[in-house]
Amino acid sequence: MGPKLLLLFIVGDILGTGVYALTGDIAAEVGGAAWLPFLVAFVVATLTACGYLELVTKYPHAAGAALYTHKAFGVHVVTFVVAFLVVSSGITSASTASRAFASNLSAGFGLGLGNGGIVLVALAFMALVALVNVRGVGESVKANVVLTLVELSGLLLVILVGVWALFGDAADWSRVVAFDTPSDKGVFLAVTTATSLAFFAMVGFEDSVNMVEEVREPHRIFPKVMLTGLTVTAAIYVLVSLVAVALVPVGTLAESPTPLVEVVRAGAPGLPMAEILPFISMFAVANSALINMLMASRLVYGLARQRVLPPALGRVHAVRRTPWVAVLFTTGLALALIAYVSFADADAVAVLGGTTSLLLLAVFAVVNVAVLVLRRDPRPGRYFRTPTAVAALGAVACLYLVTPLSGRPAAQYRIAGLLLAVGVLLWLVTVLVNRRLGIRTRDTVDPETIDAAG
Repeated sequence: MGPKLLLLFIVGDILGTGVYALTGDIAAEVGGAAWLPFLVAFVVATLTACGYLELVTKYPHAAGAALYTHKAFGVHVVTFVVAFLVVSSGITSASTASRAFASNLSAGFGLGLGNGGIVLVALAFMALVALVNVRGVGESVKANVVLTLVELSGLLLVILVGVWALFGDAADWSRVVAFDTPSDKGVFLAVTTATSLAFFAMVGFEDSVNMVEEVREPHRIFPKVMLTGLTVTAAIYVLVSLVAVALVPVGTLAESPTPLVEVVRAGAPGLPMAEILPFISMFAVANSALINMLMASRLVYGLARQRVLPPALGRVHAVRRTPWVAVLFTTGLALALIAYVSFADADAVAVLGGTTSLLLLAVFAVVNVAVLVLRRDPRPGRYFRTPTAVAALGAVACLYLVTPLSGRPAAQYRIAGLLLAVGVLLWLVTVLVNRRLGIRTRDTVDPETIDAAG
């Protein structure tokens, strides 16, 4: 894999549901300065990316956070928790995408579906993702390339509408500097709360470490391409958020389940492209769901094959050779999550998206600490070295955004706790079974062979 293909992979993995679905929720926290949380999220992501770059060029294996955690701490339960947090983040991310898909379907066809109808569509869509996943990786990767180009075209469409609005009177650019926070929050808390949501739009860069074995000269190519990919996506997000608040009042953005559709309709009224964006948005969030469920099911399969989770989850289809039991397990969790959150919380997309960033920020905090711990393990050869201050600052920033001090709602911790409890329960059952069979826990984990452990 050369730098151009790797860049497309990274940009495609980052772009998706976050900016399409959560721009309105972010604007509700900070008003017209909706671009600021995206910028802060970019800074935090870049700090963490530097840590990943040191580790991926130092240990060029496709195992990611699980490998780094195991090498740094050597505690099997910690390695498992990190791996299952990644699994859970994939499930919550795909669930977010499913809800957003259903909302865009309702808007695109003018169905006017209520909460119950949107839930049914989201569940049906997740079942369709499972079928594609069971069919095989080849089909999933091909679909990913097409969907990446579609989702990028949708964001470029929004930016072009903003450029068009520069020559008309549809936009009010004074709104982009109008900082307005909820009455119960100060400026700092409002920004960190919004950043917790915006960070969901920046995740995905960490998945690229699974491609390291396919890249020539990773120590030279990876740093430049990963940081370029982050910068490109951040620039797109900032431009999209600027256009959004300039064309649509913050209140309207916050209340709409399809905020970018409102933006295009306001900036290009009467033009056919205003009616196309809901369908582009559907493809964009479909891409996110497909990628994340693919990752989650393969990681569960890898953990099961090593007897860290019940071996039954490691069964493969006799013909397709895909981990169909792991796919059913992760899909079942996603279906339950969509139904539960949709009826328990008013803004299911924001809660699910925020939970995804919560889970991954916890993983990123551990990875940043692992960078510092693994300095005691010098490796021969050339690899990227992040400044110690950058790794330390990345750990502190990620840890802060995980805590309630950042303004996260309790619902996100509740969902994260439930998912982690499911994983730990399965792990404990597996440990007990292994003991009966005379298998030692320390002999079951080899992170270098865990598939797709982003």
